[in-house]
Amino acid sequence: MRVIAGHSRAGVSTGRKELVRYFMVKGGRMKALRVVGLWVALVLGMASSAMAEGFALTEWSARGLGLASGMVGRADDVSAIAYNAAGITQLPGVQVMGGMGLIAPMGTLSLDTTYGKQETTTKPAVWAAPHAYASWQLNDSLWLGLGVFSRFGLGNSYDQNWTGRYNLYSVNLQTISAVPTLAWKINDILSVSAGLEIMNVNLTTEQKIPFPLGIPNPATDSDIGVQASGWGVGGHFGLHARLNDQWSVGLAYKTQVTVNAYGEAKHDGVLKNAGMLRDCDAHGTVQLPDSLALGVAYKPLDNLSFEVGAVWTRWSTYNSLNIYMDNGNQSISHKNWKDGWNFNASVEYKPLDWWSLRAGFWYETPVINEDHSDFMVPSNGRTALTLGTGVEWNDFTIDFAYCHMWINPTSYDDTDGHGILDSKYITGGHSKDTVANIYILSFGYKF
Repeated sequence: MRVIAGHSRAGVSTGRKELVRYFMVKGGRMKALRVVGLWVALVLGMASSAMAEGFALTEWSARGLGLASGMVGRADDVSAIAYNAAGITQLPGVQVMGGMGLIAPMGTLSLDTTYGKQETTTKPAVWAAPHAYASWQLNDSLWLGLGVFSRFGLGNSYDQNWTGRYNLYSVNLQTISAVPTLAWKINDILSVSAGLEIMNVNLTTEQKIPFPLGIPNPATDSDIGVQASGWGVGGHFGLHARLNDQWSVGLAYKTQVTVNAYGEAKHDGVLKNAGMLRDCDAHGTVQLPDSLALGVAYKPLDNLSFEVGAVWTRWSTYNSLNIYMDNGNQSISHKNWKDGWNFNASVEYKPLDWWSLRAGFWYETPVINEDHSDFMVPSNGRTALTLGTGVEWNDFTIDFAYCHMWINPTSYDDTDGHGILDSKYITGGHSKDTVANIYILSFGYKF
């Protein structure tokens, strides 16, 4: 059972300046705000289905994914609010972006049992991850920004009668964060930003409970499902330095977010019918990790740029996952994960003024402690290749990206995860052939 719970843009045309002045002075600003509000409402309305295989998400825009998250040093479009919001001081006027990612994970669990080896493949699924951003230049030194996107999520489901059902047969975790931000252009080189993150978490898990007597049998199993939700608050801080026309450096820090989740545990099956289990309220607390990202961007030509970066995530804060039920039962689950690193590199080339091509690579170090591994997160480090393209037409932008992710196997030979080695017939095993395909589309407009 689980509960988780810049800088001015050079070359701005006179016409665009006049349009910005119209929005800021003549009352057109309300039209821009209505567009932004519609975009944000759309993302929030779809947030209940924003889930993905894995735990930490970086699918925050099509351009960002095509560049393997190489947007900390560049930080030169409105999705920088998610990567490094200090960069929005490079954006004149009012700019908005919205879009959708589709994430399709798949993998196999190969388990050793007293009856021989048994393999189970995750059920086919596609999860949606929307995003929306807006930036607003207040004057020559201050910018406002708002981003709505998902920082953490996972989704896995197996057949209800599969071998590992006493640990888990379904999990859906979704987070959605709203981040209002203020960015300050200190001078022509240095900009800084600060934002407030308001995060909502929703979780559903389902597992089986074996009948306490005899050999485990699907016919005598009972069900327990936990649904919980909660809120947490954190902060985002950014720094962006445009050293010259070729080199820029970015640094972004996201604080820890502690979420207190409340919900209910519902039971079904033999044990409930016998009066041995009853529905009740449940609650738990989880501390989601802070992270620090560094990006160095190099632009040797007006139509060519490179970025290398690293992201450190303090996964060691995820040391346990405990839930408590009002009927007196509780579940103590050790995690003790390790801090992790993501290393990325990317290139962007514009063969034409209106057309961009992108490619990137990233590698994530393993973070799971396999002494406590379970079926909720059957992965332990990831490698990804990304491709993307984008077109500009007047003030419109359309971007698309594809990512193929290879996910490292996880061993269950020594785990103390509930419902695995203590399930009476699983003796070990591992995940294998786990991958994810990600497709993402973003639309942008510059007022």
